[in-house]
Amino acid sequence: MSTVMPAGSAPAATSESIGHYLGGDRVTNFGSGASIDVTSPLDGSALGTLVAATADDVDRAVATASEAFKLWGATPLKDRVQPLFRFKQLVEENIDELAAIVTAENGKTIAESEAGIRKGLEVVEYATSLPSLMRGGLLEVSRGVDCFERRDPLGVVAGITPFNFPAMVPMWMYPIAIACGNTFILKPSEQVPLTQLRMAELFKDAGLPDGVFNVVQGDRGTVEALLDHEGIAAAAFVGSTKVAKAVYDRGSNAGKRVLALGGAKNHLVVVPDADPDITARNVVSSATGCAGQRCMAASVLITVGDCDSILDKIAETMDRIVPGENMGAIINSAAKERIEGYISRAESDGATLKLDGRGATVAGKEGGHYVGATLIEGVDREHPAACDEIFGPVLTVLRVDTLDEALEIENSNPYGNAASIYTTSGATARYFEERASAGMIGINIGVPVPREPFSFGGWNDSKFGAGDITGDDGFAFWSKRKKITEKWSASGAKNWMS
Repeated sequence: MSTVMPAGSAPAATSESIGHYLGGDRVTNFGSGASIDVTSPLDGSALGTLVAATADDVDRAVATASEAFKLWGATPLKDRVQPLFRFKQLVEENIDELAAIVTAENGKTIAESEAGIRKGLEVVEYATSLPSLMRGGLLEVSRGVDCFERRDPLGVVAGITPFNFPAMVPMWMYPIAIACGNTFILKPSEQVPLTQLRMAELFKDAGLPDGVFNVVQGDRGTVEALLDHEGIAAAAFVGSTKVAKAVYDRGSNAGKRVLALGGAKNHLVVVPDADPDITARNVVSSATGCAGQRCMAASVLITVGDCDSILDKIAETMDRIVPGENMGAIINSAAKERIEGYISRAESDGATLKLDGRGATVAGKEGGHYVGATLIEGVDREHPAACDEIFGPVLTVLRVDTLDEALEIENSNPYGNAASIYTTSGATARYFEERASAGMIGINIGVPVPREPFSFGGWNDSKFGAGDITGDDGFAFWSKRKKITEKWSASGAKNWMS
């Protein structure tokens, strides 16, 4: 069992072997690769040690999932979704424990951890509706001849997920994949290995057959073994754009169906008629929520015309964000140094730091990794602070004269996850949402993550592969369409199909 901690605190130092989850049980006699120490970003305390799975270990996991698929893939759809109903209930009953695990290994606030779990449960709810969505269709195409279709599972499939949402992002994948009849191997980030081990136990308690859901811990070598394995039919990935493209290329070259979501540089546009209070609260929440470590976070704020009073209110609101109180930790020391490097470079290049989050510490948690909310002004649109995905609580301000200039900046960036506008004008909002080159658009919403059944997915270099990862595209990705044409009745009529 994972160590369960009070809200906002990290587990005591431990040398516990974190283990994997295979065939319905936690296993520690599995994995023959590198040993990886896992620490809490809250205070640097030890959470345990995992041993990465090698190609041979992945082969064993695939064999386990393949054996389970023989029965699970043939199980009627209505029966396959029954454990998901119970799983949702068990997650809700244990949400305090799960949120504490997420916070300990990721550094989020407890409220953010719980919100991520609940957002993931929306996909579980959606997956339970698949018996209604996957009914197929039937048409009499000729006298006595019917055509109909159904969706069949792919087989053994895999998910490779990042550190920033230990609960939510995996739940974008496996509920739909499992409901479609596949067996699933999850490779979570080696920085957050604990949450999904507990989820796997709850899945078993919910009645999911052994071997249908498995968790394999590891590193880059583990990911490559999964992508190369001929027994895995499809893989989904969420992470940085550089790695997403590499995953897509490697998996596709191995003949797999692959969907890989990458990074972003999201732009929020503010026009003078925006509501100052709503805009300030929402922009700051977008930029600093989850310490900025999310692909939907606000990264660049573009003000159109005279928005000084709104910008002052944003700075005032942002100044009330305090690491360790209403903002969580950065995942590790390397990420903290990278984020602070962007701030330092902007300063050395002449930028104004309206807020400077460097050097943040939290009393009693000096071993943790924290960056305060940062607001940068005075860089040009080509500066790294305005172009690179910083993945921290850093917001860069650019000023333009027209909305078309703002759109040109947004549309020229290589990513395409999210773009938002703050305005009280419906016409302005419509002009923006019709022209912004991003897969998810917000109007007075800084984190425009769609609610199910609307799907999550960006454009451009924010995604490699076809379709989105949730919603209708999700069950299309994790299943394959079979078309059947049948003739039973004798008919006197003659045609080309007779």
